[in-house]
Amino acid sequence: MDVEKEILLIQERNRRVESDKAWEKSWTRRLSIAALTYLCAIAWLYVIGNDKPLVNATVPVGGFLLSTLTVAFIKKRWQQ
Repeated sequence: MDVEKEILLIQERNRRVESDKAWEKSWTRRLSIAALTYLCAIAWLYVIGNDKPLVNATVPVGGFLLSTLTVAFIKKRWQQ
């Protein structure tokens, strides 16, 4: 394989990696996961007969969102 083709392949790979990193940190991803978690929690709470599924389903969602915020802080501290 020639050098130019290898460089183009590496650049394409780097674009994909950067895109994946951006997705992992995005609020779109976080909020999508939070919404899906909320819907699943509501469904489960209805199935088990919980008396306030809409309110109680916020607990796992809140935990998830808090964990995404604190993990970045902990990572920065760890890297120092």
